[in-house]
Amino acid sequence: MALKRLEAHHMIAIQYLALPKRGGKTMEEIGTEAGVSRQAIYDWLKDPLFERELKRQISRNTVVKIPEVVDAMVQASVEDRNATAAKLILTMGEMLTEKVDVVKTDVSGMDREELTRRIQEYQSRKEA
Repeated sequence: MALKRLEAHHMIAIQYLALPKRGGKTMEEIGTEAGVSRQAIYDWLKDPLFERELKRQISRNTVVKIPEVVDAMVQASVEDRNATAAKLILTMGEMLTEKVDVVKTDVSGMDREELTRRIQEYQSRKEA
């Protein structure tokens, strides 16, 4: 039977299940903490509402670790000279993008001298 809402005993179980290695507890111990049987916990894990809330709690637990993960990636990219990690970090910091802007210029009808002048003008702007 599908759960219609989550109650305190569900949330107690979710708090442990969302931790790495279930917070060091067995399913039996989690059931005891929540005041239910071990089998009830296994049944809840199949319920869509319980599963959604468990995933949300895992996500909330993970968000606080993101700065540590990014720091470890920075260290790895420097120490191991890992270009892929460096690219990911720069992309995350919006300092690198895959986007390429292309500007079309109609060069039909231009003579060689005009094209040369435009190229030199572009190079001057680029250097400045």
